[in-house]
Amino acid sequence: MGGRMPKIKQQKIFIIAEAGVNHNGRMDLAKKLIDAASQAGADAVKFQTFRTEKIISRSAPKAEYQLLDNAQESQFDMAKRLELSDDDFIILAQHCKRRSIDFLSTPDDLESVDFLARLGVRTIKIASGEITNLPHLRRIGGLGLKVILSTGMSTLKEVAKALEILVKSGTRRQDITVLHCTTQYPAPVQEVNLRAMLTMKEAFKVRVGYSDHTLGIEVPIAAAVLGAEVIEKHLTTDKDLPGPDHRASLSPVEFTAMVKAIRSVEKAMGDGRKVPTPSELKNIAIVRRSIFAARPIRKGEVFTEDNLITKRPATGISPLEWDRIIGRRAMRDFNEDEMIER
Repeated sequence: MGGRMPKIKQQKIFIIAEAGVNHNGRMDLAKKLIDAASQAGADAVKFQTFRTEKIISRSAPKAEYQLLDNAQESQFDMAKRLELSDDDFIILAQHCKRRSIDFLSTPDDLESVDFLARLGVRTIKIASGEITNLPHLRRIGGLGLKVILSTGMSTLKEVAKALEILVKSGTRRQDITVLHCTTQYPAPVQEVNLRAMLTMKEAFKVRVGYSDHTLGIEVPIAAAVLGAEVIEKHLTTDKDLPGPDHRASLSPVEFTAMVKAIRSVEKAMGDGRKVPTPSELKNIAIVRRSIFAARPIRKGEVFTEDNLITKRPATGISPLEWDRIIGRRAMRDFNEDEMIER
């Protein structure tokens, strides 16, 4: 029964500002997103690296939310317009370094995987759409880097298979973080199902987090309370800009508020030990009680339930000793409202 309860290790939540394609294919806007993410307090800013011809057929339809932005433009043409070059990403990675924020990107094709590895990224993010892409998973797994795996649209069985491929290809399980995600923009709150994040943590014994596509900041804050170790959220400089993801993104002011709230949650979670805090210690004597005389008590009189009462402050005999005091005789006279001495 003895021994002290071990302290719960408090991990800092890794907050990713998902710039994605919210740069609209413009380098000046991409740099502004990095600046905004850094200023908001994010740990990393993440883009999407792809060669359109390698990932989208010219006949591929758009998602419903993409049609809202431009129904006439094909998915291929939209992606091509939003594509950045390798040289662009080299410049953006350097800009991230200057702004003291980690550069991340999601590679959507094998060439992009290899490029990001050459660029020196320490973490690879796998998009939800690639969770069944065996060649893609195998190439990333073989890099031996840290991996963040988004799991939108997937079943538990599909996540298990993706993890199996990554591990068999060379990625250590302890280097994988699995993100729960609802792949819709914006995601309906009633479809978020945050408890699925905990289900994956228990099922796979991996680090878990949450990639959020809901409007507002409430859901990622809730994910932080539930134990997410990574939280990802879209960031835009202007929600009214044309593009598929801006409306479901946070403004810099909103993103800053989210980061501040998550950092407050981290502090509030604590280490799990139930002990008085430093600020509480000075209040114990003031708020707790001692045993007092409820009326005048003469020397030799027996202490009873009727002539004793508990009152503040707690600088005398604790009420926990009530049963020990009852039945004893007073060693001296006590006035009403006088603290009983030992």
